[in-house]
Formats: sequence, C-alpha cells, structure tokens
Amino acid sequence: MNDSIETIPLGNLALSFIPVVAVIVVMSRWGLGSRTAGLAVLRMLIQLLVIGYLLAYIFQTDSAGVVLAVLAVMLLSSSWIALRTIQMPRRVLYGKALCAIALGGGSVLLLMSQAVLHLKPWYLANYLVPLAGMAFASAMNSVSLAGERLQAEINNRTPELQARNIAFQASLIPTINSLFAVGLVSLPGMMTGQILSGVSPLIAVRYQIMVMCMIFATSGIASAIFLKWVQSDVVAHRKSEPNAVP
Repeated sequence: MNDSIETIPLGNLALSFIPVVAVIVVMSRWGLGSRTAGLAVLRMLIQLLVIGYLLAYIFQTDSAGVVLAVLAVMLLSSSWIALRTIQMPRRVLYGKALCAIALGGGSVLLLMSQAVLHLKPWYLANYLVPLAGMAFASAMNSVSLAGERLQAEINNRTPELQARNIAFQASLIPTINSLFAVGLVSLPGMMTGQILSGVSPLIAVRYQIMVMCMIFATSGIASAIFLKWVQSDVVAHRKSEPNAVP
C-alpha cells in the first residue's frame, strides 16, 4: 500500500468551499441565520490553520506540561461551547458542564490511552491530543443536546424525571446513529486517515472500534452527569421567568 498521503494544492482545496457557499446562500434566502453559519465556517478555517502549526510544534516537543496545557484549553473551550444552545446564563451552568465533560471525557480518555493503548510516555502527544479532541467533542455535543432538550421539556411542563430521561435519550441519538452506520454507511475520520496513510484496514478497524466505544461512553457519561446536576437549575430558571406558569 502507498505509505504517503498526497498533498492537496491550495487551489484544489478552495474548490471545497463551493458547496459550503451554496448552503449559506440558501440559508440567507430562507432567513435561517446565514451569518452564524458563515462565521462558523470562517472560525473553522482560522482555527484549523492555527492548530495545524500548533500541533506540528506540540508533536515535536517532549513535554507533559505542554500536552496538559493543550488538554486544558480543549476542556475549557468545549465546556463553554456546550452551553451555547441553552437559554440560561452560562455562569450558572459552566462549572457543572466543565465537571461533566472532564469526568465523562477525561475518565474514558484515561482508560483508552493508558489501558488500551499503553502509551509510552503516557503523554504521547500525537495519540493523546487527537483522542482527547474526539472525547471532549463528543462529551460537548451530548451535553449541549441534553441541556437544550431538558430546558425545552421543562418549559413544556413535562415532569422532571421524564424530561431528564427524554433529554438523555435525545443527547445520544447522533452517537447511536453513528454506531449503526459505521462501516455500512460511513468510514469514520480516524479509520479513513489511517487507511489513506497506508495502514492495513484490519489494524485501522481495531482503532476505530476503540474510538467508537470512547465516543459512546463519553457522550453517555457526560450527558448523564450534566443532566443530574442541572435539572434543578433548569426548573428554577423556568419558575423565575415572568411568564412562567406555576
């Protein structure tokens, strides 16, 4: 197998933005917040360009402190972004989101990196940083979905326990769908990258199984912890609103 990946010329890379622009145009004409989508795409471009240079430096260093600092930034950022869709002051929920993502993502990341992969040294950046990114992103998405759905159900006067259960189930829909689809509908990013790099598909599959287990576990654990901790806050917030119905 070819053990090198062909570099994408910048001109060719620019072509990938054509369908992106098409979607933003549709959103604009339909009045669906094209500005937010455009800013998201711009942030994605800037952030990936910056992280490309940053990772090149991180992977060349042999410092546990640098790796831990990167993980801390990931954790703090994911916790803040997770609360974007929840209509409550972030200062009320940020600490709980941070702890939920840290416990859910961090515990599973520790298991996968140290017990499954046996990383040596334990902070091996080219493994730990990408895995942490997937773990924290999965936890972030599930917390965001869980919080938004919990608030919607509470506002609709759904009983608290039922609202929590509905929110938890909703937070896992994308992850469970991906479990059904992997290998049949889609080849996930890590597996695709390894295959493109020349790794045997049989080896890539083992890594992808580990990743899918990590994503499911981090999503479920972080979502469950977050819902347990914020349920009373969401109920109190609804009751405090001027137009709230007792």
